[in-house]
Amino acid sequence: MKLQSHKMKVSIDEEPSHLEPFKHFFEQLDSEGITIEKLPRPRIEDYQLKAINATLAHTWNGNEYYRSKLEEAGFAESRIDSLEQLASVPLLKKDVIRGDKTKILSVDPKQIGQVHLTSGTSGKPIYTAYTLADQYVYDLLPKYLELFKETEVDIAAIALPYEFALPGLGFQRLFQFAFGTAVLSLGKGGYMAPVDKSLELMKEYQATVLATTPSYAALLVEESEKYGIRIGEDIRLKKIWLTGEGCSSTFRDRLEKWWGCEVSFFYGSTECGGIGVECSEHKGYHVMEGHVKVEIIDPGTEKPIPYGKTGEIIVTTLLREGMPMLRYQSGDIGYLQEARCACGNTMDVLHLRGRKENMMHLNGEDYSPFLLEHFLMEIPDVGMWYYFKLNNGELKIEAEPFRTKLNDEQLAEKIRKHMSDRIGINCQVEIRHDIPRTFGKATRVIN
Repeated sequence: MKLQSHKMKVSIDEEPSHLEPFKHFFEQLDSEGITIEKLPRPRIEDYQLKAINATLAHTWNGNEYYRSKLEEAGFAESRIDSLEQLASVPLLKKDVIRGDKTKILSVDPKQIGQVHLTSGTSGKPIYTAYTLADQYVYDLLPKYLELFKETEVDIAAIALPYEFALPGLGFQRLFQFAFGTAVLSLGKGGYMAPVDKSLELMKEYQATVLATTPSYAALLVEESEKYGIRIGEDIRLKKIWLTGEGCSSTFRDRLEKWWGCEVSFFYGSTECGGIGVECSEHKGYHVMEGHVKVEIIDPGTEKPIPYGKTGEIIVTTLLREGMPMLRYQSGDIGYLQEARCACGNTMDVLHLRGRKENMMHLNGEDYSPFLLEHFLMEIPDVGMWYYFKLNNGELKIEAEPFRTKLNDEQLAEKIRKHMSDRIGINCQVEIRHDIPRTFGKATRVIN
């Protein structure tokens, strides 16, 4: 049975598009009663090669920067003959597009329907311009019936930023237009979105799905106790989608117990949109191969590396008119596996290891903060708010107690011993009772 039916559609005055043939490709899949999730690998890769070549031609003809970089790399025409040749396309680096709203714009500016942006550490944002067809036609072409089970009977609460960045509106379009799901636009703790009102709205409308960040999911359930709202009774969710921040599987396990429902990860970015989605097996992200092609490169040599090897995640968008991303350096670290998931999905599986700049160098080795969080969250006496602080290669953990009978000194010693036993690192520990909650992206690592 098909659960998704694209309940809502918009009519757009469409310009001629290089993506038109892919409408027919996905219509053909619909007529076969299959989604890209279950296609044999050769058909997925044939589609991706055609989509990449269509994007190369589109940017060759419509964008001076992309064309010049391709010509510098030795391209005499805008095509590759195999997915292996994608590695010959120059990488797109964040610093090239930071603060420049037209560098990779590949359509006439009058075709822009919406602009999103992300702010970086330099203070200069990365602008991402979409045509209306990008958002309401091509982004909705690939269906993932195995990964998303939401339907018109659900009520989806979206506790993500609606200002500037993509997450809030991206999930809203997904739920409304792909699934026909009613949406509660909660936002994320802004002036018009206080926590108590968000919880009350979820209670009144009996929300069944929540899309938010890991830290805000923890904040909402924590605050519910203050306002007398009983999770599991007043609010009975069946699914939480976590995005916008990474977290460990143990952090996720805690949220599942606290909320009493399945919690799954969604990996994406404002620049590239959806990239990977967890199935219920919770063994990595299935790459959204209808939307993106993902590679892993060695951060030092910038050469592609094979399945199972950890490196930087590189993303090429497949269904974009406005600002296609060709081999975009995400700054995220991870590795790919061939699909061998019990769910039967044939799309590659991506395992995230965190941000490049957040990797922690301890005792001569790099550690993912997700790994350290995983071990810290194994201690039930430790709360979900903490900091990892690095000072001259020494690790200090600041953590809150959680429903424990241990005093601060006993808890600090328990954390020290546990981290030493688990990863062989001696660290300082400070127990705090005042770690501030945040409505923004949680900062866990402080250098």
